[in-house]
Amino acid sequence: MSVVSENAQPVVSGKAAEKIALENNKLHKRLCRLVGQAIGDFNMIEDGDKVMVCLSGGKDSYALLDILLTLRERAPIHFDVVAVNLDQKQPGFPEDVLPTYLTSLGIPFHIENQDTYSIVKRLIPEGKTTCSLCSRLRRGILYRVADELGCNKIALGHHRDDILETFFLNMFFGGKLKGMPAKLVSDDGKHMVIRPMAYVKEEDTERYAEVKNFPIIPCNLCGSQENLQRKHIKGMLREWEKKHPGRVENIYSSLSTVVPSHLMDRDLFSFTDLQIDGVANPNGDVAFDEDPCSTPDTTPGIITLQREL
Repeated sequence: MSVVSENAQPVVSGKAAEKIALENNKLHKRLCRLVGQAIGDFNMIEDGDKVMVCLSGGKDSYALLDILLTLRERAPIHFDVVAVNLDQKQPGFPEDVLPTYLTSLGIPFHIENQDTYSIVKRLIPEGKTTCSLCSRLRRGILYRVADELGCNKIALGHHRDDILETFFLNMFFGGKLKGMPAKLVSDDGKHMVIRPMAYVKEEDTERYAEVKNFPIIPCNLCGSQENLQRKHIKGMLREWEKKHPGRVENIYSSLSTVVPSHLMDRDLFSFTDLQIDGVANPNGDVAFDEDPCSTPDTTPGIITLQREL
């Protein structure tokens, strides 16, 4: 049951408070489990690593830092964490928020001051998407900072939904089957970029940010561009999830269940050398099956979709 205090702020007590505490604890455990699973599946963090966590001031990077600090205390290996924020000199950016928050955590951090905002606004016409140039500038600066801090891993706060959105953006507008990998070597070939929250849903980071009361800092540089294609993709995925539960989960699972022989990339699979060998292939052609799109119930990590009538 809820009561209202003298200053009109709702106060939750009794069983309701216990239920909220239980749900919050379950959320924290789920995030730790999913992040830990992704780190293990892709061997993201090893003994002796120094991980630079890129902290933007958004909900996702706050969640990433929080969960990594928790896992560091439990991990059987030793790794160091340093938080790094790139202050891009956006007008009205609250410079004291992140230093105050990071100081309260008692962890090493570095604030890099670079006026990329003015560069982007000067070079990109009004109303055009700034993300591409902004990300290139950020990337180069963060690689340099990682070198200066002696970090061999760069951790980014992208989650499952970011990966799916990037997949569809590349498909719809780039003509490529290309997503956002959980682990890759950086452009300069000197660092390993990791995305420990690759298995985490955005709705969980949204709720976790509310639970932890992170001091969120909005990005006014790109956040005001309402017509970004990524926002349209996000809306499409959320609509699918409402109307067809399981569809988005299936799409995400497909990114790790690729059958090159059933696509059309001649560099990925040698179609020209394909020959009849008389040997049965259990994963072979199913083009004449009654329902080639069905998925066996025994397939791990895949949700079987019912045929729509």
